[in-house]
Amino acid sequence: MNTKTTLILTALLISFYTCFAQEEIPLYPNGIPNFKPATDQEEITEDGQVIRKVSRPTLTVFLPPKDIATGTAVIICPGGGYHALMAQREGSDIAKVFNDMGVAAFVLKYRLPNEEFQENKAIAPLQDAQQAIITVRENSTHWQINPAKLGVMGFSAGGHLAATAGTQFDNAVVDNPLKTSLRPDFLILIYPVISMNERIGHLGSKGFLLGDAPSQELVEQFSNELQVRANTPPAFLTHGSDDSVVPVANSMEFYQALVEHQVPTELHIYAKGEHGYLQRPAFDEWFGRVRHWMLSMDLIK
Repeated sequence: MNTKTTLILTALLISFYTCFAQEEIPLYPNGIPNFKPATDQEEITEDGQVIRKVSRPTLTVFLPPKDIATGTAVIICPGGGYHALMAQREGSDIAKVFNDMGVAAFVLKYRLPNEEFQENKAIAPLQDAQQAIITVRENSTHWQINPAKLGVMGFSAGGHLAATAGTQFDNAVVDNPLKTSLRPDFLILIYPVISMNERIGHLGSKGFLLGDAPSQELVEQFSNELQVRANTPPAFLTHGSDDSVVPVANSMEFYQALVEHQVPTELHIYAKGEHGYLQRPAFDEWFGRVRHWMLSMDLIK
């Protein structure tokens, strides 16, 4: 057992008195890559719902009861425009629902791009997503999950991160000595930012991730509708057609690219939803679609 695995297993405490286990572990026990030494400035709201200025990433583990566990797992990337994380509503709350379905969930507190903390802020979130995939797969036996049924879910800017992980897995931006697969087995994208172009992209996310004047090459690299290939993982997408923050065209163009490359995909667009699905569609409606898709893909029973 290597040092990284030992640290992770030592840090993980499993509760036998609740329907799920929860423990936050450091994503990089042996040092954060692409890191500038700086005072930790992380801010968490009093209610724990929003986190800002993340410079030290973690992974929070939620395990389902053993008697209903399916072996499927999902890494959850909360949204927040690459300047905050909606850690509860788009993180821990979702993880608990997955646990009720027998799915293990891992909420990723990824680094928010900031030149004060990172040498190259554009790749910091992707590094964290790839490291999360490595961590979960290399500890799959301990967590009793199937390493071939590991997906990434993302909301808004977290959807951009999930889509980037799903289209750029051949480009490793973290050390991977065991050559663990970086490819997610499926994607779940909820009102996602997909593109960085000015026509449909979310300019706030673009600015925080790429800076004020990124090169065209960098814009295209992080415009995921341009990065779809035949080996891109199957994907579920949902979006509101009235979304005034992240245009629905983000999901539509990613869906079209997946179809063109014959990647299994499903898209649900709601007439009313706005960004965040705060009032509608109801949670049971849109998440019910997620559950049905996972059933159809043989990810749950």
